[in-house]
Amino acid sequence: MSSNWHDDPVTEIADPPRTRRPSITSLEVLCGLLVVAAVFQQQLSALLDVPALRTGSTVFVAVCVQAMPFLVLGVLVSGLIAAFVPPEALRRLLPANPAAAVPVAGVAGVALPGCECASVPVARRLIQQGVAPAAALAFLLAAPAVNPVVLVSTTVAFPDEPLMVVARFLGSLLTACVMGWLWARLGKAEWLAERALQRVEANCGSGSRWMVFAESARHDLVEAGGFLVLGGLTSAVFNVLVPAAWLESLGGQLVLGVLVMAVLAVVLALCSEADAFVVASMPGLPLIPKLAFLVVGPAVDLKLIALQSGAFGRRFAARFAPATFVVAVGCAVAVGALLLGGA
Repeated sequence: MSSNWHDDPVTEIADPPRTRRPSITSLEVLCGLLVVAAVFQQQLSALLDVPALRTGSTVFVAVCVQAMPFLVLGVLVSGLIAAFVPPEALRRLLPANPAAAVPVAGVAGVALPGCECASVPVARRLIQQGVAPAAALAFLLAAPAVNPVVLVSTTVAFPDEPLMVVARFLGSLLTACVMGWLWARLGKAEWLAERALQRVEANCGSGSRWMVFAESARHDLVEAGGFLVLGGLTSAVFNVLVPAAWLESLGGQLVLGVLVMAVLAVVLALCSEADAFVVASMPGLPLIPKLAFLVVGPAVDLKLIALQSGAFGRRFAARFAPATFVVAVGCAVAVGALLLGGA
């Protein structure tokens, strides 16, 4: 009898093992570039031995070396605060009246030495824990600009202009307070995304606090370090490609100089701990346009607009960012005219 084919055993053929393709990471790329640079050192030296490139590389290294210590200090302190200081501690210190809470929240920004990237999630968390939006937004704008790390870095960047530090502090704090009062007067809850208004409980897990510290510091350092390198490159390009006469021509046109530097602060999107070194290296500019750059940058720039859109919604960012730009420029000009005069 012929056997039924259904009864025959079926032999399964195993799939051949898949060979994993080696992935090339940034470390391998860096090592490869170093090997190429070592092999062709003489050729590269001859190719790059140009006065303009030497000037640009000197400016780039100087900006990065000066700013890096303050950047590292800022992200370490910011990580400690994110891990060990609960956001509700600020809520307990704020007055119940939103108008009175705005300047208190602005001054409390001194306690968050980090870039503007760190202030957005903190402000959102404060709103979710019951802090008035006007106070939380004042904190958001003040924290990256009035903290000690930024003020010390500004002092180092402008050693011969001590009033620049005072002017930056007052201009940034005034910007934060005015925007907070404007929101308390004109702001509407429906402009905020629902995710920004959902109440959440504070996460007090003690076992993960050091992990939160490490992750916050790592994230801020990577983010701010990239913007620092971008700022150093931008400063080098300015010193090499932009003739000093162009910037000096802005000195005689104060309004144009302020507007150009304000727009430049928005587009460059530098970290608040590094922007002072960048703008200080731009020759030929008077102090008031430089102050406008320092006040506008931490308050409104491209990366901050993107972060605000993600945290609070696009409807909020579309209204808040343009208003902040106008207020920041006005406050910078007013404080600069009062303290810096015609410098």
